[in-house]
Amino acid sequence: MFPSISLAQEIGLAVLLVAALVWVLGLGHMLWDSRFHHPEPDAYEGLPVIPSQRTAAGHPMESVELTQAEQEAFAGLVRTIPLH
Repeated sequence: MFPSISLAQEIGLAVLLVAALVWVLGLGHMLWDSRFHHPEPDAYEGLPVIPSQRTAAGHPMESVELTQAEQEAFAGLVRTIPLH
């Protein structure tokens, strides 16, 4: 094919080009499916994308007791957040 490269390089180039072609076709197929395939709501039967919220009685390391001053400061901070 190319007189300046060895047979092993030609085979490697061919494998690389085939792999690139397979990747492009797979990407196109994936994008095509995601664009035109719209399942019904609640039709997804796999794992949830976002894990469910843990209850307040979770692991002791996941909660911190606030002092009265910290609670008041947090309440003041929350009041400053605009709710649009």
